[in-house]
Amino acid sequence: MSYPHYHMGSGSRTARRSLEFGKTHVVRPKGKHQATIVWLHGLGDNGLSSYQLLESLPLPNIKWICPTAPTRPVTILGGFSCTAWFDMGELSEDGPDDWEGLDASASHIANLLSTEPADVKVGIGGFSMGAAVAQYSATCFAMGRYGNGIPYPVNLRAVVGLSGWLPGSRSLRNKIEVSHEARRRAASLPVLLSHGISDDVVLYKYGEKSAQSLSSAGFRYITFKSYDG
Repeated sequence: MSYPHYHMGSGSRTARRSLEFGKTHVVRPKGKHQATIVWLHGLGDNGLSSYQLLESLPLPNIKWICPTAPTRPVTILGGFSCTAWFDMGELSEDGPDDWEGLDASASHIANLLSTEPADVKVGIGGFSMGAAVAQYSATCFAMGRYGNGIPYPVNLRAVVGLSGWLPGSRSLRNKIEVSHEARRRAASLPVLLSHGISDDVVLYKYGEKSAQSLSSAGFRYITFKSYDG
């Protein structure tokens, strides 16, 4: 789906109601099950699109879980309803984030991983808005709780973000550096971020800023890859 250029930060809060997540699609491992990754689609997309792409990858030891975001009014689209992990608006990087929506999505994703076998490594990845939620989940893992204070239940082993951004990047360092456990968890989690230099939807500088913010907050294993185009 194509949608307008926007600045990072999520939108003004819309009237809250119970939002239902859509259908989840699963790619079963074709070999020995060694890892499970929840993969998150972008704004206006769905889990089936992710499923169709991921099932063709030659990664036989990975189970892919591809959920679908709730359908909700989205401020950046003038209130038009589509699948979105949280609300967002055309605000600056300093704008308010939809913490309630972020926490709801991060919790739904963690629940999908919570029943995986103990010997299976678990991770979260995503594209665009999905990458934002993946990175937000990384910060919840590091702090040991969601933004609302509820404990984060999953031992993440990897996070991947393609063409995304980091919600709450400005305050992240202050939140993590006050806790020894948060610093330890942040330092243990590998994060791979990538971004196209000419991206005109999520600007490249926001991907770059995400990597810098995570690194300065104590995430030691950050890999940031840029691509032409």
